[in-house]
Amino acid sequence: MIDYSHVLLFSGISNQELLPMLDCLGSYKKNYKSGEIIILTEDAVKSLGIILGGSVKMIKEDIWGNKTLLAVMEEGGLFGEIFTCSHAQTATVTFVAGKEAKILFLPFEKIWNSCTTSCACHHKLMGNLISLLADKNVQLIEKLEVTTKKSVREKISCFLSIQAQKNNSRYFTVNMGRLELSEFLCVNRSALTRELNLMRSEGLIDFDRNTFKIIKNQKN
Repeated sequence: MIDYSHVLLFSGISNQELLPMLDCLGSYKKNYKSGEIIILTEDAVKSLGIILGGSVKMIKEDIWGNKTLLAVMEEGGLFGEIFTCSHAQTATVTFVAGKEAKILFLPFEKIWNSCTTSCACHHKLMGNLISLLADKNVQLIEKLEVTTKKSVREKISCFLSIQAQKNNSRYFTVNMGRLELSEFLCVNRSALTRELNLMRSEGLIDFDRNTFKIIKNQKN
């Protein structure tokens, strides 16, 4: 039996309630290899996806083929929900499996329209979805805050500051490698690596791969 306890969308819903509800909603599962496209830009999005295993990248590509990494979502995370709630129900980004991914899809129409029994767990599901949509908006605001900084150092500092606040600690691990982080920050990978090493040599930060420690605050 699959453990759904890590899925925030199902928070407060017991397995006894959840399994019949998933059947009622017409849920289905699919597996994706690393790098495989799950949803392509301009695809119709009728179902939201829940990551049961692996990870999913949200990527924006412009008309010239330049790609920007908008987010990396891990196990238990949700994706596609913004587009299923929109009038057009059309993706403006591409979702790609980062690590080999197992996805549970829920048709949005059946989530939005309560089942005939109008069960309490269905109402709980809708409440959880609204909360997660709000959380996603906060994440997009954070992304905007980081990418609007002018210099590479300012972008790095802003990103690390947000991560420290989220973890309530100056010592934390991020879910992106150097290439993914450079794409997320919209900077050159070499420039990112050079600036990180410079900040470490100045005693501002320390790091080991994806684990960072903020040693002291920068002067304005």
